[in-house]
Amino acid sequence: MLMRIDILTVLPELLKSPFEASILKRAIEAGHVEVHFHNLRDYTTNAYKSVDDYQFGGGAGMVMMIEPIDKCISKLKSERSYDEIIYMTPDGERLDQGMANAMSLKENIIILCGHYKGVDQRVRDHLITKEVSIGDYVLSGGELGAAVFCDAVIRLIPGVLGNETSALTDSFQDDLLAPPIYTRPREYKGWKVPDILFGGNFPEIEKWREEQALKNTENKRPDLLK
Repeated sequence: MLMRIDILTVLPELLKSPFEASILKRAIEAGHVEVHFHNLRDYTTNAYKSVDDYQFGGGAGMVMMIEPIDKCISKLKSERSYDEIIYMTPDGERLDQGMANAMSLKENIIILCGHYKGVDQRVRDHLITKEVSIGDYVLSGGELGAAVFCDAVIRLIPGVLGNETSALTDSFQDDLLAPPIYTRPREYKGWKVPDILFGGNFPEIEKWREEQALKNTENKRPDLLK
C-alpha cells in the first residue's frame, strides 16, 4: 500500500530537508510513501499573499485565516479521499507509539501546520478530523511537529526499515522502554558487555531483555506501568 501525505504550510522550505535524507528519503524513493508540500500562500486572494489577520475582539498575535486553508483542503479532497485531516497543535492529542502505529495503516493524510497564534477556530470545528501534539510546549509553527509525526509514522510502513521486526522491539511498543543494547568491542576501557549475551541461549537472552526492559521502565518511566 502506498501512503500519501499532503502537508499544508506557510514555510515549505523549513519542512523539506528531513525528507531528503536517511530513512524518509529511502521510503519515498522506494515508493512506500509520497510526501507533497503545499504553500498556503498560493491559495490567498490578496495582493500580499498574507494568510493571517488580527483577532476579532482584540488580543496579541495574528491568526491564520480560514479561506486559504479551506481552498487548499477542498482542492485536495476533490482529487482523492482522505483518512485523516490532522492539525498540529500543542493542545491536541499527545502523539505516542499507539497513535503512530494506527496512523501507519492509513492511506491518505493531510497535515495542517499551524503558525502565528494558531488557526481560525472554524478550521478546527469544520475541516479537521484529528488534532495532534508532540508535547506540552509551544513551537513557532507546526512544521517541526509535522516532521516528527511523519518520521514516527513512515518508519512503521512495511518495507521501510531494513529489518521489519526492528520497529516491533522499539520502546513503547509494549508499554515498556527498550532494554540495553551492545555491539563490538566486547570490552572497552574495562567496561564489559554482559556475559549472558554471548552464551547462545536465546530464550535466556530474551528473558534477560524482558527483565532489563521492565527495570528500565521502573527506573525511568514508572508512569507507563500504571
